[in-house]
Amino acid sequence: MHLMSSKPQALTSTGPMRAFAANSKKVTTELIEINEDLMGFNQYLSEYYKQLTDAWGVAQKKVNLKAPEVPQDVEQIEAFKRIWIDIFDNDFTELFDSKKFGENYGKLVSKELELTKHWNNITNVVLQSVNLPSKEEIDEVYKEIHSLKKRVGKLELELKKKEKRKNA
Repeated sequence: MHLMSSKPQALTSTGPMRAFAANSKKVTTELIEINEDLMGFNQYLSEYYKQLTDAWGVAQKKVNLKAPEVPQDVEQIEAFKRIWIDIFDNDFTELFDSKKFGENYGKLVSKELELTKHWNNITNVVLQSVNLPSKEEIDEVYKEIHSLKKRVGKLELELKKKEKRKNA
């Protein structure tokens, strides 16, 4: 090992580092694609918040025009709340129903899913490099354990019922 540590290039030819070095191109490709998708995600996220902010500003202006006075008693406060709720409800429902908002939100979610896919791919490459199971393989094991627990529970219940019948 001492001889190998004096030659850093030799470290990539042993153990998990060899596998990781072989898979480093996959990780690099995923990182490049993540950056591209992240730029798109940030663009759609900015547009999403711009649409929300614009709708809020318009709705607040409508509220200010409809109820310019500062409420003095409980009844006026309740009336102001109803006006505020009605206007905001209508304006935001209109925003959420708009084609522009729907398209942008769909693209935002799509980019988010793409980013998740890339991170999962990188995780799988790293896990494969160190000879560990992937998330999907672990999920399958958990499902199998869950179904086995259910089967054992049913069998134990049947066994208890048979023992009760036998003792009765």
